[in-house]
Amino acid sequence: MRADARKNRDHVLAIAGTAITEQGSDVSMRDIARRADVGLATLLRHFPTREALLEALLRTSFNGLTAKAGALETSSSPEDALVSWLRDCVAWTTEYQGVTALMAAAIEDTDSALHASCVTLRAAGARLLARAQASGAARTDIDGTDLFALVAGLAWLSDQPSLAPRADHLFDIVASAILTNPASTDPGTAPPPGPVAEIERGRE
Repeated sequence: MRADARKNRDHVLAIAGTAITEQGSDVSMRDIARRADVGLATLLRHFPTREALLEALLRTSFNGLTAKAGALETSSSPEDALVSWLRDCVAWTTEYQGVTALMAAAIEDTDSALHASCVTLRAAGARLLARAQASGAARTDIDGTDLFALVAGLAWLSDQPSLAPRADHLFDIVASAILTNPASTDPGTAPPPGPVAEIERGRE
C-alpha cells in the first residue's frame, strides 16, 4: 500500500474509532465517511462492510489481549493471570459501545470478518482458564465459551449508566465465582469472619 493510501486509511480508522465510541457500533458508514471528509465510495473501497471496518479497527486490541494472555501464562500465578486478563478484556470491550454484541455474534459466524480474531481471543482466555483449573485455582464446570460470555456480560453491565458505578464490585463477584479460592487474588484483604470465628473470638 502506498504511503498516502495508508495515511488515508489510518485517518479513516481514527475517525471511525471516535464515532463508534460516541455513537456505538451501529454508526452509519455514511456518517463515518462524512466525519472523515471522504466519499462513501472511498470508504467502501477500503472497508466493504461495517464488520470489515471494525475488524481493522479492533485487530490491534485483539492481538494485544492475545499476546498479554501468553505473557501472563509465564509471569503470574494461574489465578492472578486469569483475573488480570479478564479485567483487561472487560475494560477494553467497554471502549466501544455495542462491540460485545458483535463479538458474540461473530464467534458463531464463520463468514464474519471478526470471526477469526474473536476465536483467537477466546482461545487465549481458554488457555488461562485451563491453567487455573489444572492448578485447582478455578472451578472446572466452565470453559472458554463461558468465559467469553462472562466478558460480554460484564461489559454490558458497564455500559448501563445505572450500573456502571457498581462495575468493579460486580466484576469482583464474578471473579470470585470463577475461582475456588478467591482470597488468593487479593492477599491484602482478609475474608470477613464467619460464625465460628466470631465464637472463638468471644472466648479469648
